[in-house]
Amino acid sequence: MKNFIASLQWRGMIHDMVPGTAEHLSSGMATGYVGFDPSAPSLHLGNLVTIMLLKYFQEAGHKPIALVGGATGMIGDPSGRSQERRFLTEEVLRYNEACIAKQLEKFLDFSTGPNKAVILNNLDWFKDVSFLGFLREVGKHISIGYMMAKDSVKQRIETGISYAEFAYQLLQGYDFYYLHLHKNVTLQMGGSDQWGNLTTGVELIRKKAQHQAFAITAPLLTRADGTKFGKTAAGRNIWLDPAQTSPYELYQFLLNSGDHEAEKLIKIFSCCTQEEVEALIAAHQAKPETRLLQQTLAKMVATMVHSETACRQAIVCSNILFGHTDSVDALYALSEADLLNVCATIPKVQITRTALSGVDSVVSLLSAATENQILSSKSEARRMIASAGIRINKLLITDPYQQPDFALLHNRYLLVQKGKKNYYLIVVQ
Repeated sequence: MKNFIASLQWRGMIHDMVPGTAEHLSSGMATGYVGFDPSAPSLHLGNLVTIMLLKYFQEAGHKPIALVGGATGMIGDPSGRSQERRFLTEEVLRYNEACIAKQLEKFLDFSTGPNKAVILNNLDWFKDVSFLGFLREVGKHISIGYMMAKDSVKQRIETGISYAEFAYQLLQGYDFYYLHLHKNVTLQMGGSDQWGNLTTGVELIRKKAQHQAFAITAPLLTRADGTKFGKTAAGRNIWLDPAQTSPYELYQFLLNSGDHEAEKLIKIFSCCTQEEVEALIAAHQAKPETRLLQQTLAKMVATMVHSETACRQAIVCSNILFGHTDSVDALYALSEADLLNVCATIPKVQITRTALSGVDSVVSLLSAATENQILSSKSEARRMIASAGIRINKLLITDPYQQPDFALLHNRYLLVQKGKKNYYLIVVQ
């Protein structure tokens, strides 16, 4: 059996841990769980950290449980939030739960064996719990002072917190207690903002069952500005569902990581051994200009989250904008959806089909016909072409007066490259 705690420590994946956890896990196969909030139909890149906790837990010989919070999702966890969550309908929650369960099946082994993974839904045991019964069963054992001391509560006292969210930690604590009694669960894991909820469960098990339970939290995955990845946080999220974040977007996001960030992320997301990861980091540090670490990270995660085929296509898409210039065939081979993904962040220039048919030269197309949005004048267009600074659909333009009779991508797009890094997508209406 692998040393799970030692693996997490070198990966930088331990933020807090109940004393005695390492000793407990070294005594044989344990059962542990992570809870997932069904407030959206997809998990995101921040959730992938806790998914990896379960994955490494299983690889170390332990039994993982993924708990989808069908009941707790009706209230919403206040941890890390500055305002009240919006309640979701039961129908929306059920849909989200099904989507999340399907995603989790890609990362864990649910097949056979004593430590095969299991997905559970806490609505199965909460649906028959009465309010009075819950107060007697749980509320009696956790004091108001204990609950008020939690960061998730203290941070909201000034701005306001409802009783529903205040009591959320009791619901999550009861999950741990229930799973301990019925599934022999002794460990709960989560992000560092969950520490208060996890330890409430540890305390409830100690008081009601007179047993010792354990908890581990991992550091949150944060953006460059320090805010955490969250399903409803401000800013564009990196979702695990390809319909919401394409494999290309995920690949490109990780490819653009800084050296320090890439080193941190590859330890978290790579299933390679410590020796293999450290050798990769050393190779990158010897030649950082090759961005070996970022390329390897992007490939590994895109393949794990989506598929090898999707990753290869993401690399093709990336190379069209940022790779070599011999990608004309690859550009024309892109589906319209992939083309729009590639061009999602570049400026769009609209032109009517009638206006395009009336243009007599590339110079006119790049200046007057596109209302000087790409080049400010015909003279600037001529200078850029003379200095080999213009490509259309990846083809180098050498004659400023040639007819703009390019084969439109999907019969309505032209991709213009100005210089090395500036791109525009002409959309023909």
